Amino acid sequence: MNAIFKKELSSDQLKELFQNDDKCLEFLADLKESEGFICRKCGNTNYCSGKSPHSRRCTKCKTEESATTGTIFHNCKFPVSKAFYIAYNVCKGKEDLSSYEFARRLSLRQMTCWNFKTKIQHALQQMDTLSDGEKLSINKILTS
Repeated sequence: MNAIFKKELSSDQLKELFQNDDKCLEFLADLKESEGFICRKCGNTNYCSGKSPHSRRCTKCKTEESATTGTIFHNCKFPVSKAFYIAYNVCKGKEDLSSYEFARRLSLRQMTCWNFKTKIQHALQQMDTLSDGEKLSINKILTS
């Protein structure tokens, strides 16, 4: 998770990133692109653009992979931009915001914010216990 937010982002970059889901999906797709594509189903490394925004489709088995597949944001039931806001503040926030404060700022249920914040904290704890070699594959951890 810290690998996603390794560098400090300016307030303008943060505002743009948290503004809409498309920017967040683009950010995730670019991050996954840097690691290279490997189809989860057949292991093929060639792909083309998928039907949904920022998704990739295997050219061999035609399996489509969204930008959030294999990350902590996969199957998120609320907007990805709000999930990014929570994740960024848990990883890099100067203050420790409560789930009640996240709920107030993002107009979400408090329990939704608490569950996602806990999921992020758990992923961070898992990353801390891994060796450097295991940390290289971020997708292994962020799937939890």
